[in-house]
Amino acid sequence: MTYEIPVTQARAEFADLINRVVYGGERVVVTRHGKPIVALVAPAELERLDGSAESVVGTVPAGEPGGPASGERRRFGIAAHHDGPDAGGGRPGRQGAG
Repeated sequence: MTYEIPVTQARAEFADLINRVVYGGERVVVTRHGKPIVALVAPAELERLDGSAESVVGTVPAGEPGGPASGERRRFGIAAHHDGPDAGGGRPGRQGAG
């Protein structure tokens, strides 16, 4: 069975969606504006579809620098990068305001 859910709702229910996949054997399709953007499937299902889950599924240890977000920036060409509040990269003309 396939369950569809809008991305905004999926964010709030992510743990439940994982349980539906793992324990309920369901496929979850996340949509944006009614169009599918991503699917959650069990690793066995991925292996069946792709032929080898090892070639698709990778892991990054928790807390390791350069985790999935930085890899996605490289892979998808995302140019924006947030250095955090102490990086001195605030908005121009805002120094000393307050």
